[in-house]
Amino acid sequence: MKRFFKTMIPGLAAMAALAAGPAHAELKIGVLDYGRLMDESPQGKVLLDSLRNEAGAKQRELQTAATSLQGKRDKLAKDRATMSPDQISRAEKDIRDGERDLARRQSEIQDDFNARRNEEMSKLQRTLIEEVRGYAKAQNFDLVITDGVIYATPTIDITGGVLQLLQSRGPAAPPAARPAAPAAPAAPKPAGR
Repeated sequence: MKRFFKTMIPGLAAMAALAAGPAHAELKIGVLDYGRLMDESPQGKVLLDSLRNEAGAKQRELQTAATSLQGKRDKLAKDRATMSPDQISRAEKDIRDGERDLARRQSEIQDDFNARRNEEMSKLQRTLIEEVRGYAKAQNFDLVITDGVIYATPTIDITGGVLQLLQSRGPAAPPAARPAAPAAPAAPKPAGR
């Protein structure tokens, strides 16, 4: 029983200290819709457009190969009656080889695209987190919460303010080359402040 009280007393003291802390100062808390930030930020839009363009070019390349392969299938079907068994065998082998090659190229292109997308999204996430931290410090937030928030009032949602800051800086400026941050728009104050 003594051991129980020895461990309870420091725990109760810590809880009392934590409970007394917020009584001295109000916390300024903000909620960030990270998905919206990724979708609507200029950096996110540029990245998505770039990835779409790259994917479109590769898709056109694959479509050209698939069309060529379909032409070979159609030619074999049309000319089969006049071809020798050896010619039919070579044409069928050529089509099978083309199908395997096309499937391999599709797989390689998809793997390359996924790796590039993941790499670029990771860079974007690091940039956005850095921007949110800077915004939160400039606006004197004590805590910024994202993901897992079930409900937040619009008065503590800072996503719009961060988006305004990102849009004022433009999509292409790397973090080291950015000019000094313009005065960030004042975040709405939570009710009762």
